[in-house]
Amino acid sequence: MTLDSPKGIFGGLVVFPRSISSIAVSVGGLAIFLIFASVLLVSYPIGSTVHQYFYGVDNVSDNLVLPVRPDTNINRLDSNEDLTIKNSPSGSSLEIPVSSSSFNGSVDVSDKSSEPNLAVNVGDKEKDNSVVSGDGGDFATDNASGNVVKGSDEIRPVDSSDDGSEAESAISNVSNNGTKSISDYSACDLYDGSWFYDPMGPVYTNNTCPVLTQMQNCQGNGRPDQEYENWRWKPSQCDLPRFDGKKFLNLMRGKTLAFVGDSVARNQMESMLCLLWQVEVPKNRGNKRMQRYYFRSTSTMIVRIWSSWLVHKASEAIDFAPEGVVKLHLDAPDEDFMQYIPTFDVIVLSSGHWFAKQSVYVLNNEVVGGQLWWPDKSRPMKVNNVEAFGISTETILTSIATHPNYTGLTILRTYSPDHYEGGAWNTGGSCTGKVKPLSPGELVENGFTDTMHKKQVTAFDSAIKKGTNKSKLRLLDITKPFSYRHDGHPGPYRSPDPNKVTKRGPDGRPPPQDCLHWCMPGPVDTWNELVLEIIRVEFESNSSSSS
Repeated sequence: MTLDSPKGIFGGLVVFPRSISSIAVSVGGLAIFLIFASVLLVSYPIGSTVHQYFYGVDNVSDNLVLPVRPDTNINRLDSNEDLTIKNSPSGSSLEIPVSSSSFNGSVDVSDKSSEPNLAVNVGDKEKDNSVVSGDGGDFATDNASGNVVKGSDEIRPVDSSDDGSEAESAISNVSNNGTKSISDYSACDLYDGSWFYDPMGPVYTNNTCPVLTQMQNCQGNGRPDQEYENWRWKPSQCDLPRFDGKKFLNLMRGKTLAFVGDSVARNQMESMLCLLWQVEVPKNRGNKRMQRYYFRSTSTMIVRIWSSWLVHKASEAIDFAPEGVVKLHLDAPDEDFMQYIPTFDVIVLSSGHWFAKQSVYVLNNEVVGGQLWWPDKSRPMKVNNVEAFGISTETILTSIATHPNYTGLTILRTYSPDHYEGGAWNTGGSCTGKVKPLSPGELVENGFTDTMHKKQVTAFDSAIKKGTNKSKLRLLDITKPFSYRHDGHPGPYRSPDPNKVTKRGPDGRPPPQDCLHWCMPGPVDTWNELVLEIIRVEFESNSSSSS
């Protein structure tokens, strides 16, 4: 009996060596495939794409455009080394030893219905689909042409007694009052300091955060310089750490942080999400009424609610004000978000710029003033837009500080300065070409900004005195430090349109631009570094006092 088969397939002595060979080839092929797959996964992290699919990021892909820049380096190593800050590319000679570390933290895009259409009179419905918009003092554009179509008049205080000199002399005093409230457990004034150049750059880039609004995606929109991303704030008496997403989530374990306000509040909320995106991708649990992003590792929720004035608004006719024009009841809080505050642990409030919009001011159901609206010139207004801002701020803060079911931490972010030079947003104002912060000797005081800041701080102090519940009010006093950051706005880089105008015309007229909102990444991320520090001081002090 022969052991050989015609093809050697079934013969034991023949097939055995061939089986070993086949196994060896198979194992080798599998090893090569695994190595190739590993290299591919490292070079192209599909995990984020899967997260986007399941967490709803791609649901808004029609409105989210994220052009990337080729030089992006998103790989960062945690470090506790002391770094010597080298000179900035623009020639600034700041050399400051700082202790730095990089951190790695994420979400859905802003809801379209919350941003108002500035091409129409603002009423109960806040529209946004076809125009880019923002706060009062902002602009609206036609998507096809990029031209300004309509908005509010130049922002100016009506009360002549609130002049620039008074505001300038008052700013240092009121700033100290606000800082004192923040520094109950810390000797450091976080808002007295200077900007320094940090070569480490931002925690995230425009293409590692898929939720930032396109208008704030300055690099994706073609801005040629990047130095504005590297300047960081250094308090004179202490260090402000880089944002640590893991630390933030641990401090906020089981808690909810709500950003409430206008489009600058949205700007800050998206900055917070971008910072946290680098350590964890959250689950989108929001809707058009309330954006909600849940970080599963610590059961932390980040919320955003649109409230352009923070007080109750209505369109019904009242007194001699007809139906249609927005009526602001300055003595009543905005119930659209007040109903939710018992579920919040930290609230960050933002308002101010919408008081340049057309509206009627109502106190005790009496029409007492208006902005861009006052039909009877024979009777004087009792309340102008600056006074209305102060009253509204005190109303909302007092309502929170006396709410029977709220015991959380409320942070009032002060007035965010704009940097329209040579005019207002709609009269030729410009921040084109600004690439680094102003030096102290270059700062030009803005009387209106200082006056609005003064009104906020006065209202803040009044609300603290009226507080009856166990909640706490803190002031995020960014107005003065950010007066130096005229380089941090999108300017003409508001869209990815390759044909957009970015330089002045032959007649010297500047292109349409945004000198109010902030580029991302950029200076706005500092607001959340400060928020983290306020939360840290507050929560750690509470923990030590209760132990």
